[in-house]
Amino acid sequence: MQRRVVIVVYEGFQLLDLAGPADVFALAGLLAGEDGYRVEVTAVRAGNVPAHNGIATAVATPLADIEGPIDTLVVAGGLTTMELLPDRELVDGIARLAGRSRRVTSVCSGALFLAEAGLLDGRRATTHWLAADALRRRYPRVEVDADPIYVKDGDVWTSAGVTAGIDLALALVAEDHGHRLAKDVACGLVVYLHRPGGQSQFSMPMSALQPRSEPLRELQAFIDANPADDLSVPALARHAGMSERHFSRVFTQQSGLSPGRYVERSRADAARRLLEITDHPLERVARETGLGTPETLYRVFHRHWRISPGAYRRRFQAKES
Repeated sequence: MQRRVVIVVYEGFQLLDLAGPADVFALAGLLAGEDGYRVEVTAVRAGNVPAHNGIATAVATPLADIEGPIDTLVVAGGLTTMELLPDRELVDGIARLAGRSRRVTSVCSGALFLAEAGLLDGRRATTHWLAADALRRRYPRVEVDADPIYVKDGDVWTSAGVTAGIDLALALVAEDHGHRLAKDVACGLVVYLHRPGGQSQFSMPMSALQPRSEPLRELQAFIDANPADDLSVPALARHAGMSERHFSRVFTQQSGLSPGRYVERSRADAARRLLEITDHPLERVARETGLGTPETLYRVFHRHWRISPGAYRRRFQAKES
């Protein structure tokens, strides 16, 4: 049976907050078949709802007419969020749909609507860094963390600005269907392979350290997508069609990292994703990300983030409501 996804929009919403998650769910549905997703868009009133960039989305069913169970509720963000918070028809409609939903999510400043509806009280949440102060100031019962790409607290997920909605949707797909399908969706949409939720909003994704050479850029993508493969310097040099010495020198010059350092960081990011979205034991996480053993996993996490894998996982899976 397809999972029903309902996305709430309003006049002045951010179009990518709708389009990004909708395309992730649509492609995941295409790949997963009957166990995929069915996306619906709703607003206070039916008709054409203009986004902030002027492009209108046709809404067939108003909030008040949405009935039945919902798998995932998504509330989009936008530049008009603050002025629409007093709109009880919108906020109460979101609260009503949340009560019908298995999980509730927001993109960008959509977190303020969740907070206004009381859905973030006592929870940890994130939002676009520009809206974080407003969220913290207006809703003191919300534990605001403005740094992560997305935060999961029980059955409520919040995400940072704009493109982070794609990362959030990929994480939801991975939670439902596993990391492999999420990877296939990311590859199909030609986006970064599910940035970990713990990645800072203010940091560049590792893949942004792109070499000038197209073959080396393709090799980085191969490393990121296949952490459990043989990623030794000899294997990577063969993949790139270079001698080991020449490959190591060129890769380091163009990416700013040695091949070994890049592989370790890529595998560590893959481990972060699995810790966030699965309950796999550490032995399996280490094995599937090419780190080998829990001891190596532990050393890598302490080297990069000064935290144990178990403590990192608890940041994302501590509370289940």
